[in-house]
Amino acid sequence: MLKRLFSFIVFILCMPFCSYAQRATISGLIRDEQSKGMPGVTIAVVGTADGTATNDKGYYILDVPAEKNIVVIFSALGYEKQRRILLLRSGQNYTQDILMKASLMDTVVITERRKRYEDAAIEIKSGELYKLPGENSIEKALKTFTGSNNELTNQYSVRGGNYDENLVYVDGFEIYRPFLVRAGQQEGLSFVNPDLASSVNFSVGGFQAIYGDKLSSVLDVKYKTPDHFAGSVMASLLGFSLHLEGASKNKKLTYLIGAREKSNQYLLQSQPTKGVYNPSFTDVQGVLNYKFNDRWQMELIANYARNRFTFYPQTETTTFGLVNQAYQLDVYYNGGEIDQFDSRFAGFSTTYTSRDKHSKIKLLLSGFQTNEQETYDISGEYLLGLLQTDLGKKNFGQVQAALGTGLVHDYTRDFLKANVGNAALHGTYEGNKHFLQYGVDVNYVSINDNLHEWERRDSAGFSQPYDPYNLNMSTYYNAIANLNYIRISGYIQDNIRFSDSVKFTGSIGARFNYNFLNKEFVVSPRIQLGYKPEWKKDVVFRFAAGIYAQPTFYREMRDFNGNLNTNVNAQKSYHIVLGSDYNLKVNNRPFKITTELYYKGLWDLIPYQYDNIQVRYYGRNDAVGYVYGGEMRIYGDLIKGATSWLSIGLMKAAYDIKDDKIVQKSVAGVDSNTIYPGYIPLPNDQRFNIGLYIEDYLPHNKNFKVHLSAILSGGLPFGPPNAPLYADTLRMPSYKRVDVGFSALLLDGAKKNRPVHSFFRNINSIWASLEVFNLLGIQNTLSYTWIQDQTSGRTFAVPNHLTSRLLNIKLLFRF
Repeated sequence: MLKRLFSFIVFILCMPFCSYAQRATISGLIRDEQSKGMPGVTIAVVGTADGTATNDKGYYILDVPAEKNIVVIFSALGYEKQRRILLLRSGQNYTQDILMKASLMDTVVITERRKRYEDAAIEIKSGELYKLPGENSIEKALKTFTGSNNELTNQYSVRGGNYDENLVYVDGFEIYRPFLVRAGQQEGLSFVNPDLASSVNFSVGGFQAIYGDKLSSVLDVKYKTPDHFAGSVMASLLGFSLHLEGASKNKKLTYLIGAREKSNQYLLQSQPTKGVYNPSFTDVQGVLNYKFNDRWQMELIANYARNRFTFYPQTETTTFGLVNQAYQLDVYYNGGEIDQFDSRFAGFSTTYTSRDKHSKIKLLLSGFQTNEQETYDISGEYLLGLLQTDLGKKNFGQVQAALGTGLVHDYTRDFLKANVGNAALHGTYEGNKHFLQYGVDVNYVSINDNLHEWERRDSAGFSQPYDPYNLNMSTYYNAIANLNYIRISGYIQDNIRFSDSVKFTGSIGARFNYNFLNKEFVVSPRIQLGYKPEWKKDVVFRFAAGIYAQPTFYREMRDFNGNLNTNVNAQKSYHIVLGSDYNLKVNNRPFKITTELYYKGLWDLIPYQYDNIQVRYYGRNDAVGYVYGGEMRIYGDLIKGATSWLSIGLMKAAYDIKDDKIVQKSVAGVDSNTIYPGYIPLPNDQRFNIGLYIEDYLPHNKNFKVHLSAILSGGLPFGPPNAPLYADTLRMPSYKRVDVGFSALLLDGAKKNRPVHSFFRNINSIWASLEVFNLLGIQNTLSYTWIQDQTSGRTFAVPNHLTSRLLNIKLLFRF
């Protein structure tokens, strides 16, 4: 009896030591995005009472359970929660440093930048873009704000400008894209990999002098600086992506690796043109950061994109017209298309920070190279017929009369090589109420272009344009160009805080640009002001104005025939923007309302037309124009913890081409009257745009979600082929698109009841999604094919439709 009692007492006394033996310790430093230690960050172990907080310098230490999976949560007000899954040995001392990221919402957050006083750049949390139905790309989200007329391309138009007028930066490096891409199905992946991005800021006008020389917008992307190993794998019917990130034990070396494969084959099968599609787009990116000490660090970024597109069309059937007068075009193709676009980019930067942390100097060196080949030889024989529209007839919906036959033969052999080099020195100085920024860039451009294109048209045995003595082509371009030039640009800007309470701030700066090719020197002053009145409501008012010049690259110099005009000057504009944003809460949920009114005056414009998505310029500065409009955006939690947004924009964009006139002749053939067309719509005059995103989930279960995006945009102007620009006054139908996705969380890494040796113990989450593209099955029109019957002289505009309704399945693993 005494022996049993002694054993029991020994057991009771040893219990604390046994319990202690099953413990481990984690410690580390928690920093913000400026690498400063964060005090007051809460650290807690899910399902236990273990927890602590960081000290004044951001350090913490915490005892945690050992020998089993634990989930540790790091949280702070205004920052994203960080979650780590750990399996520690008994008695182990483990170091876990954390980088906290600022956040106002915990979903696909679209909000204003932290610097609300200076500009209204939209901030996109790129890590959540996988929730939007469709391709995982930043441009997909941008289009809900800027509008769209083509879901097959990543290109976007901002306030009346074309895609060439938009700047794209990644970690301070300017990004370029292939030149010869003509159609959306040829286009590969966007350079920006959302899996690698930490912050995305998008400014739609009136942007600061620190950004380069374009007319419309700036997309400024910062890639991550990871502090631990993580990654993701995504697979769908449209492609595959993989990314890895991590850091060395001392956190001095960090790395990002991303690989993506995209194939539109499944998507393209829904287009009206049937045939054999073989698209293959591959993109590999890598980023290395090394911090030598608190004063020196370096970054190396590299990208390789391999894009292949092969297409052998077979047939196409298009029905168009009205209910009581409908037509059908049947085309039978012969030939094919083979395109290759290979591009490479590499950038190196090193940053020096002064001992007092007040100033920084950054040296950037980068190079871009592209090798492009667009080759096709396709002929199509067509039959245009009148459809039976009488419901009482047996042949309802069938061709009852043939209106004409013909052939269209397109031939292209385009080869282009381009090299762009950049060297830049940027710096900053932070004073008491001033933040000074300055920089100088030197760009070298080398282009080698070989253009050879023609189109032959035949209708009812007559070649068009008809000539009884010669065989004429409808279009014929043949040119060779070699171009090398240097451009220097620079900027200086001061961000001023006029009072300690930050009620009134300003940004004043200027850019300069000198082009050695045409000897043009341009100065662009810019100003942004912000004021927050002492109201109970959280409202900020903003004003921005400035000059924006876009020096000619290569494509603006080349006219339709391939001839180069190296004397073309930079296109120029001035922006005036008035805006406000209002933060409020509805039912204790955060909302934000932003509004902007803007006017853009344009001069030295280079007229252009669209060939599908490719911009073809006239190669001369002979137009002036204007753009004005207003935008309103509302975003917030319609459902608690599920953010939605609505964007509404109205706009008018027009330009007037110098010396453009219509000369009317009398019956005798003598000039009798001259008419000047005046202002006509710009090619991107999209009068209205409504973009919507809604997120929802099942009541009491956030593991099952629905995501809906919708776009309604006004139709773009167009006109007959080979006609003067003043004839482009017809309007395409409005663009209407609704996509919806249903997501389910198959595995949640936060759950603590998984076995220690589970195969999925290192997986943070697994999401499965079912997506429906073009939910309403609307046939949107991209462009028109003009068919002429030589016998009757009538011309028919046959619409080219985009994709129809499709299903997509997607799986996302995060670890």
